[in-house]
Amino acid sequence: MADFKTHISVSTLSGLLLGLGGYQSGMPWESCLIAGGLCSVSGMLPDLDSDSGIPLREAVGFAAAFVPMLMLDRLERVGLSHEMMLVVTGAIYFFLRFGIAELFRRYTVHRGMWHSLPAAIIAALFVFLVSASENVHLRLFKTLAVFVGFMSHILLDELWSVEYRRGKYVFKHSFGTALKFLGESRLANVTTYVLLGVLSVVAYHDEAIMEHFGYSHMHELPHTAVDWIKIIREQSENWIR
Repeated sequence: MADFKTHISVSTLSGLLLGLGGYQSGMPWESCLIAGGLCSVSGMLPDLDSDSGIPLREAVGFAAAFVPMLMLDRLERVGLSHEMMLVVTGAIYFFLRFGIAELFRRYTVHRGMWHSLPAAIIAALFVFLVSASENVHLRLFKTLAVFVGFMSHILLDELWSVEYRRGKYVFKHSFGTALKFLGESRLANVTTYVLLGVLSVVAYHDEAIMEHFGYSHMHELPHTAVDWIKIIREQSENWIR
């Protein structure tokens, strides 16, 4: 298993490359800086399921401080006063810092479903939903940064599960326990996919996504495969033009 230093080094390098790529593509430098930082810290997120240690402490501390800042613009759009925004962000901080950390300690096991591809998507969707920007591309860029950072961790865990001994590759017992779609616990599997489904539906109905595809009302959204094929075809034709 890769150690903390290796994980954070690889995710930081990935964040640097992603930020540079975004800047070269025309993204604002401050958005590239935030995305790079998100990618770097996301390399620690899979280890939230560890009982203790540096990854759990650092990841929870960063999330508790950073998530409220991501939500400031969204809270302002809701119409909250500055005082109420302080109350809400303070409550979010304490919930993440102590509540979420305790939930992970009690109800997760190391290399369980939090070390999986669905968990990486859940983390990315969460960042997409808590962040707010009129430019949906910037939100998607930050979402991608979290996904890349998360995936760098579980991919490293899989790579470290393979050793070269006496002229051949040997797979450890931990191989396949990080990059997976299902774990050993049925309850954990169901919980993970229910959460993934809920976040996907909420993201699907997000106002920014609706406006991006030209829908101003909920009932105008595509809800069938045929509708989506039509939308993708129209978008492709517009890009070709």
